[in-house]
Amino acid sequence: MNAVIIAVLLMIILSLMRVHVVIALIIGALAGGLFGGLGMEGTIATFSEGLGENAEIALSYAVLGAFAVALTRTGLPQLLVDGAVRLIGRKGESRSKTLPKVLILFVIFLISCMSQNVIPIHIAFIPILIPPILQVLNELLIDRRAVASIMTFGLKAPYMLLPFGFGALFHNIVLENMELNGMDPAGSSMSLAMLLPTAGMFLGLLVAVFITYRKQRTYKNVPIESDNTNKPVSYTVYSIIFAILAVIATVIVQIIYGSMIFAGLAGLIILVFSRNVRFKESDALLTDGMKMMAFIAFVMIAAAGFAEVIRETGHVEQIVDASTAWMGDSQGLAAIVMILVGLLITMGIGSSFATVPIIAALFVPICAAMGFSPLATIALIGTAGAIGDAGAPASDSTLGPTAGLNADGQHNHIWDTCVPTFLHFNIPLVIFGWLAAVIL
Repeated sequence: MNAVIIAVLLMIILSLMRVHVVIALIIGALAGGLFGGLGMEGTIATFSEGLGENAEIALSYAVLGAFAVALTRTGLPQLLVDGAVRLIGRKGESRSKTLPKVLILFVIFLISCMSQNVIPIHIAFIPILIPPILQVLNELLIDRRAVASIMTFGLKAPYMLLPFGFGALFHNIVLENMELNGMDPAGSSMSLAMLLPTAGMFLGLLVAVFITYRKQRTYKNVPIESDNTNKPVSYTVYSIIFAILAVIATVIVQIIYGSMIFAGLAGLIILVFSRNVRFKESDALLTDGMKMMAFIAFVMIAAAGFAEVIRETGHVEQIVDASTAWMGDSQGLAAIVMILVGLLITMGIGSSFATVPIIAALFVPICAAMGFSPLATIALIGTAGAIGDAGAPASDSTLGPTAGLNADGQHNHIWDTCVPTFLHFNIPLVIFGWLAAVIL
């Protein structure tokens, strides 16, 4: 039996059985290497050699995580939250309910999108923003499934489309792994390739907010136990100015040098020398940032080792030959099969970032054999990598929204976050991702 199929299926099954995905990747790689004839020592050596492929990205996550934690200490996220609360009113008094509903949903949408590119704090804004306004959502009878859909969109679509912040990391992962697997993406714009898939997600968001979950839903006003993580952070004009300067510096360095490591470092340096973050706290700051991003970083490192073993077995070529023989000259059939394979793998792993090294090792040779252009290949890898992230129980894109919306115990992770986001985002992604691959 094909070693690649064994490795991928074993990894998916173990992940779905709630075995930690890093362990699942290691076991899957071991099985694939043994079935592929590498032997125990050869498999371990190959896996170890592959670990370094994503080391730069993992370090980028650590630095960007530290920058996110530092930004929260300046009070910039708290300023956004306070502005949102003042805008909508804590209970919507003296206003019709329509305007506060529109405003609160728009504010959540805006902050969610900004958290990936403009102010790259990832899911760190959720415990600051959502629990304090749950009573507002209750008073306005807003269906929290709509809010979960908005936040998941904001946590995914911006990095798929825009090459800034976490988008820079995602774009680099896709392009570098394409080149690593034998296809030169030079001159191809990933933003252009991901335009249609992102538009499909936006269409799904409109359906979720204005059709599926537009009706009122009643929740009880349950007291929320406060903790240190949800306490308001004080801020001053001085701290906000330097927070904005740090964000601008991060974007500029990223554009000029193309490195999120040094971009995040530039922002950190500004915050440290502005004394918004004390120098003696920098060690704890980096540790906190690493904790926040550790899951994705370690999964990506393990995924790189897994992908290296898959490539080394030589069984990828068998899949390519069998796939092209079965699919014939039908690019449309090939595109839909690859997207669905990406869905299965990403649902198991729970991270679009970590999935890319695995699916690129499979997709790039198939795309080359089937005559897909580099732009179409980017669309396929980007879509297949992102498609399972929405709706995956272990994904940050679903875990973050649930953590905030379930602060009072009235929001189910599977049925109120995972299922709605799976239905409203993955179906459009399949359709529009396939369309992008065929057109481009």
